Amino acid sequence: MDPEAQRAALAAMVAENGASLSELSRLLGRNLAYLQQYLMRGTPRLLAEADRALLARYFGVAEARLGGPEAAGMVAVARLDVGASAGPGGLVEGEARRRPGSFAPELLRALGVRAEAASLIRVRGDSMAPTLEDGDEILVDRDRRRVDGRGGVFVVRLDGELMVKRLRASVGGIEVISDNPAWEARIVPARALDVIGRVAWLGRAI
Repeated sequence: MDPEAQRAALAAMVAENGASLSELSRLLGRNLAYLQQYLMRGTPRLLAEADRALLARYFGVAEARLGGPEAAGMVAVARLDVGASAGPGGLVEGEARRRPGSFAPELLRALGVRAEAASLIRVRGDSMAPTLEDGDEILVDRDRRRVDGRGGVFVVRLDGELMVKRLRASVGGIEVISDNPAWEARIVPARALDVIGRVAWLGRAI
């Protein structure tokens, strides 16, 4: 990646995540104006490898997104350090990112998911059992947010809580369903739901 493209990639990442350049510079152990000078003045010309690696870990993306080497044969997918509750709901104040996961590009193509629109999130709770169990890691496709008549399993925010539920369009709104029969379904207005994305894959230890 050439220097201009590397700066553009970092600027896009900062804007997408609402990050502070001064706080990121502090994270790198640099003076507070370091990243602002890098983005605005092109000084330094390229990020140091250690700085690039630390920023990639912070944003939960592969180093290749910031000009580093591509991981051979694999595609990095951002992993969020939060749980999508399959119980009463997990209140999320911030979405901390951690080391990204890796997927074979063939698998992502088969799932119809773009790496840039994919996130890995861990499931908490039992309301979606047996479809999803506590501790499962799910791949969320943020390109697919529309709830049609057939419905599907989605990660959503409802009343400030992040949760994974089965959604189905219904008269009067969206039906929010738990696959565990011990949990009751409910219908909420479509405007009350912030649909993050549709669940496309799950990983489970056996």
